Amino acid sequence: MPGRNWGIIVAVGALFLAGCGMVSPPQQQLKNTSRSFTTIVVDAGHGGRDSGAYRRYGPPEKTVTLDVATRLSRKLRESQFNVVMTRTNDVFISLDTRVDIENSTPNSVFVSIHFNDSRRRGVKGFETYYRSPYAAELAQNIQNRLCSIKGAVNRGVHTADYRVVRKAIYPAVLVECGYLSNRSEGHEARNGDYRELLADRIAQAIVEQRHGPGVYHAPAPAVVSQEPPPPPAQQQKRKPVLAPPGEGPGLAPPTLTGH
Repeated sequence: MPGRNWGIIVAVGALFLAGCGMVSPPQQQLKNTSRSFTTIVVDAGHGGRDSGAYRRYGPPEKTVTLDVATRLSRKLRESQFNVVMTRTNDVFISLDTRVDIENSTPNSVFVSIHFNDSRRRGVKGFETYYRSPYAAELAQNIQNRLCSIKGAVNRGVHTADYRVVRKAIYPAVLVECGYLSNRSEGHEARNGDYRELLADRIAQAIVEQRHGPGVYHAPAPAVVSQEPPPPPAQQQKRKPVLAPPGEGPGLAPPTLTGH
């Protein structure tokens, strides 16, 4: 009987390991294009019936992620990169479809744009997430550039199990561009000039990741969204501080997902 039980344990263990292999690509399948990429897959988080975070201080997450992603894509094209966008309008794209797009785009890196959410309204700041070790440097560069914005709060770079980074073959990062649940950052997200600044700092980090520091030249701003900006939010004058990671990409309450 002990021998039979041991055989069952080994069989169960084998099934478990096989399941783990399906969850994320094995290490040997990961590709390091962090210094050779010619294409960026730009992913605007949420969309369609999935509004993402939705708080009274800021617009729906799906709206501002698409706006920042569109601005970012324009800047990258003007910097002579190929760009693939996972969505270009307000449609729902499943996470698995986003993964299929990123993994089928050769010699690329993947950048997913999100805004954050928290039950604690005082929480604010930028966060960047990755999973593959080949994406760590890109994640840090993006975080550094975002935190060079005046008044930025640095909530750090962290590894995460979000599907779009966990299942990626090429280097993939997920960027949290501030908290819509925070009064000041929610108001800033409504401002087109601020969204342009976010896109510019992310573009700078990507270009410098590929070609080195000092080569990025910001293109002239363009109006992407016709949304009228509200009165400018008061900026808090404070140095960047390192805070714990936040709660990740927020989901809108069910009653708001159709907005």
